[in-house]
Amino acid sequence: MSIVFYWHPMSSATPVASALAELAVPHERVKVDIRAGEQRRPEFLALNPNGKVPTLTVDGAPLFETLAIQLWLGERYGVERGLWPAADTPERLLAMSWCAWSYVSYGAAVMRLYLATQGEDAPGGAEAERVLRDVDTLLEVLDGHLSRGPWILGAAYSLADLVVGSVIGYSAYLGARVGSHPHVQAWLGRVQARPAMQIDA
Repeated sequence: MSIVFYWHPMSSATPVASALAELAVPHERVKVDIRAGEQRRPEFLALNPNGKVPTLTVDGAPLFETLAIQLWLGERYGVERGLWPAADTPERLLAMSWCAWSYVSYGAAVMRLYLATQGEDAPGGAEAERVLRDVDTLLEVLDGHLSRGPWILGAAYSLADLVVGSVIGYSAYLGARVGSHPHVQAWLGRVQARPAMQIDA
């Protein structure tokens, strides 16, 4: 199987780079210079019409969107490596639920946090505080889940921790009050300490 990973350093491609490293997936890397606009070239848009990284090709067939790539990697490589639950198990349902939660429910709040706190036109102030309270509500949900075990699926680390941890880590960078949620804070520290999360990509 030929896998090509289109990426740019310190971008939305970073969680996929970490997943590829965690799963030890052989692949070729192609850097897309998004600052120079290479993501808008016709040959790249033919792979990803959104003109964004990350993008993967699998035997020439394109796969885009970070969550879709990570779920495919989990199913294709994670099960055999003990890092993703087998199909038709309660653990698989749990993994998919929390991964989707991180990118959809929590991800929507993270986007609002970004808009409220970053850039010259960010409103800040009362609006930022309102968004932070919404983020806190979602972090309470995750904190309650993690109070029952050290990892998303319970006793063992899995790719679900990497997926969810990447989004939570980015929100902390934006100012989410992760430190106010002790189980989330301790878990995120364990996730970020893994070698695959240290790569510069």
